Amino acid sequence: MLKQRILTALILAPLALFAILFLPVDYFQYAVVFVMGLGAYEWANMSGLIQRRMKLVFTVLISALCLLLSIVVPATEIWVQGKLNSVFYWILTSATVWWAYSLVMIIVYPKYSNFWQRSNFIRNLFGVFTLVPTWVAIVVLRTSLHDVDATYGASLIFYVLGIVWAADVGAFFVGVKFGKRKLRPNVSPGKTYEGLAGGVMASLAIIAFAAMHYQVEPARITLHILVGVITVGVSALGDLNESMFKRCAGIKDSGNLLPGHGGVLDRIDSLTAAFPVFAFCYVVWMA
Repeated sequence: MLKQRILTALILAPLALFAILFLPVDYFQYAVVFVMGLGAYEWANMSGLIQRRMKLVFTVLISALCLLLSIVVPATEIWVQGKLNSVFYWILTSATVWWAYSLVMIIVYPKYSNFWQRSNFIRNLFGVFTLVPTWVAIVVLRTSLHDVDATYGASLIFYVLGIVWAADVGAFFVGVKFGKRKLRPNVSPGKTYEGLAGGVMASLAIIAFAAMHYQVEPARITLHILVGVITVGVSALGDLNESMFKRCAGIKDSGNLLPGHGGVLDRIDSLTAAFPVFAFCYVVWMA
């Protein structure tokens, strides 16, 4: 299993690095659409759509929504004079509200969950709220200040990836060594408060490095740290959210596309929450 995980990572990491750094923005958007489409197929499976035809319909729906947005708001019009296009702004705002609601769902689970557990439509609607804003957020970050510095947006994406992955590593090791108090045992028995704290502490190193790299003004250091910690906290929410839907579907992994890793959603579940919320905070307070 470990050998498979390492081999898969060695293949995917360079592809992701190349796409983020070197793909033209238009092609980058399409690459992210492809990833969201794969995630949509797995989300449909978690949402109770058994027939392959229906899974493909949901996959096409998510992909089409992202492509439609790329037509309605061309890459050159996402940012105009430093301001985000209103369509994308309201999508990010709605995504932030969705993740706040998701937090409530996780806290009270399994109470008050019958209305959505019994409805494939509602569970797939949650998939739309999760996957489409993730695409929007990644594109928003990638195109930020693109006319000034073509790599600036890529650095924002790497920042989010860095703090989330650091948090995952920190949470794993601290949780294994010191984890005692379960975070949400009804949703994900392996998650602990100690692990969450370890993840936040591990991510602070990346947050501090980014503050120096971007030469954050001393008066804005606190805000910079706050946004980073919020992003890390929300990434844990994305993980728990997927675990909750997998538990409802009675499955361990979202899919088996990535040998040793499970499905695509198993790899990006934290990012589906982290990217939209970070992008919203970036637009409102940091851009």
